Amino acid sequence: MTGTEIEITADLVRDLLRDQHPDLAGLAIREVAGGWGNQMWRLGDELAVRMQRMDLTPDLQLKERRWLPVLAPQLPLPVPTPVRHGEPSARFPKHWTVMTWIPGEPLDHGVISRGAHAADTLAGFLRALHVAAPAEAPISADRGAHPRNYTDSFENVLRAVVPDGITDDVRTVWHDAVAANAWAGPPVWVHGDLHPANVVVADGTLSGIVDFGDLLAGDPSWDLAAAWVLLPAGTAPRFFDTYAQADEAAICRARGLAALKSLFLMLMGQNGDRGLPGGKPHWGPAGRAALERVLAGA
Repeated sequence: MTGTEIEITADLVRDLLRDQHPDLAGLAIREVAGGWGNQMWRLGDELAVRMQRMDLTPDLQLKERRWLPVLAPQLPLPVPTPVRHGEPSARFPKHWTVMTWIPGEPLDHGVISRGAHAADTLAGFLRALHVAAPAEAPISADRGAHPRNYTDSFENVLRAVVPDGITDDVRTVWHDAVAANAWAGPPVWVHGDLHPANVVVADGTLSGIVDFGDLLAGDPSWDLAAAWVLLPAGTAPRFFDTYAQADEAAICRARGLAALKSLFLMLMGQNGDRGLPGGKPHWGPAGRAALERVLAGA
């Protein structure tokens, strides 16, 4: 193990609960597959323990602790809400948080079969989230601004993935986004990382949104990209009709950002196929399917 990688076991989780929250230590503990920066453990039927693992700082967990209790009451889908705080100790020198559990399965292991319902649900969620953020809301250097600020990142990922036969088409989508007018409104709350592992599905539709570690104040187009990254083919127009707050420039920026996010999913899949740390083999097909939806424009 390195200084940022600690083996986390059910026994460790139970010992930490005994030390800091003994009233929860008797609940069943089950590992949740997935996760990279943080590892999740089910705690009984209604809670989960979010353990800082590879994240270099506790900032993302501390951000969730600060802002999710503020945002959760205004959101129409369940989101994980912190209920207890675990502080660093000699046993585990990192942060951990007990949060509410969101039933269902992540979309990267599930499917949306009720596309129209999911489009309406996601649009309603983002309408509720995308309100003006307070002055003290977090901002980010690597997301949340106009696509033109991330052209180097786009080109790097595009070169790494090299999607067969469609590279020029993907670059055109990106150039259109770079040329689009900037967001003219105040910075709004943005989830910032809507991809298939960070949304929960049940009964064929969206049932929850998780992992708010990248929550920020910025351009809502970063979340609107989910119209192509998450939703089935042909449902993006319905999503934007229901959302009803995106002009042509916002949709253009969102489509370019969806291309970037799709390429990143493909890169993570490629890394997984090569056995590289943090790679996710099953993300590759999801990224390619999302990119095809981006190019289809609907």
